[in-house]
Amino acid sequence: MTRRLLAAAAALTLTLLTACGGAGTGGRDGTIEYWLWDSGQQPGYQKCADAFQHQNPGLRINISQYGWDSYWSKLTSGFIADTAPDVFTDHLARFAQYVDLKVLRPLDDLGPTSDIQDGDYQQGLAELWKGQDGKRYGAPKDWDTVALFYDKAALTAAGVDPAQLQNLSWNPQDGGTFEKLVAHLTIDSNGVRGDEPGFDKTRVKTHGLASEGAGGGGWGQTQWSAFAASAGWQVTDKNPWGTHFNLDQPALQDTLTWYFGLKDKGYLPTYAEIGGSNSIGTDKQIQSGIAAMGISGSWMISTFSKLTDANGNKLDIAIAPTPIGPTGKRASMFNGLADSVTTLSKQPENAAKWVKFMSGEQCQDLIGQSGVVFPARPRATDLAIAYNKTERQLDVTPFTNQVRDKTTFLFPVTTNAADITALLQPRLDAVYIGSKPVSSLTGLNNQLNDLFKVAQ
Repeated sequence: MTRRLLAAAAALTLTLLTACGGAGTGGRDGTIEYWLWDSGQQPGYQKCADAFQHQNPGLRINISQYGWDSYWSKLTSGFIADTAPDVFTDHLARFAQYVDLKVLRPLDDLGPTSDIQDGDYQQGLAELWKGQDGKRYGAPKDWDTVALFYDKAALTAAGVDPAQLQNLSWNPQDGGTFEKLVAHLTIDSNGVRGDEPGFDKTRVKTHGLASEGAGGGGWGQTQWSAFAASAGWQVTDKNPWGTHFNLDQPALQDTLTWYFGLKDKGYLPTYAEIGGSNSIGTDKQIQSGIAAMGISGSWMISTFSKLTDANGNKLDIAIAPTPIGPTGKRASMFNGLADSVTTLSKQPENAAKWVKFMSGEQCQDLIGQSGVVFPARPRATDLAIAYNKTERQLDVTPFTNQVRDKTTFLFPVTTNAADITALLQPRLDAVYIGSKPVSSLTGLNNQLNDLFKVAQ
């Protein structure tokens, strides 16, 4: 299987490299084509574009927004057919492969972006976008962590003081106070709670904890990563550019045995209940009453703040930190997005001007004032915190405190990212469903390490 995947990957690489030898398209006549996937961020970046155009007469920004799945397929097609944009929003899960395929321009080689300073952004964020050659391929735009979103009404009905959520702890043996809360918030179709006699785990109305799938597409970012990291586990031997995977370690396998075991107790939705690999989000599960709380990313703050019940009444949503693990600390994956310039752009210097502007103070402040995400610059992050507090009456510090308290870990950046996902996703799906044991990850770990050997 590994040999077949490697052969397919090599063929794709050759195809892309051959196709990318053309002149490319992108914007024409001073128009810079910019792509992003988040519709919530488009209004903020349109404000940035307006300001940029005012300062740069003769240049125009055309923003195109596509949904997550179609975004990446359209981008890949664009690299092959020479129809890719000048600039696009990049993700760490894709970044390494794009560098390997040589479809990104090093920003160090372009005048406007040659002087980007790591220290202008949240600690560790800018460094993530440097390739193994030491060159920068993305200018930081925003960052995210994860936390617990919950429905205040569900806690009130359960007689739970929200203050309890500030100091929850978990362990892989009995789940700690976190599992006790999840059990109590779970309710069967007869109104019996998960920690009460007579609870029917086969007929659950509301699960205590939402599920966003098995997590194979993003290293469990909004599923189990916070638990595994707080148990002392890390994906690879080093990050970024690790050379050995750690899926065979007890810290991970014990965590996953506990986490997916919540499904068997009725506390977590089954794979089928959430729609399989195309799972409905935590927001929809809380909104519909399928779940009382769930882990999700800071990029979802705006969406959660707008949730309503079936009668159109606004839900009272709040946020709590991830639970403290066996290490004595809580944890959250620290992920960041960046803007990259494609090798297909006919106007790379102009494209770099736009990238530099988006990563600069003026645009970052505009994005912070919109309250949709946490911008990469610290001052702009403070503006986002203030916006949520005043405009939404929402305390978002469970996300930002992870950065302040240095309890974050970086999204894994490795070579062969697409091949890794192709192997990891179906195996974790099988573990979630129950058709494969967690111990099967040991064999998968050997396969993934073989990919590193080939790359080397």
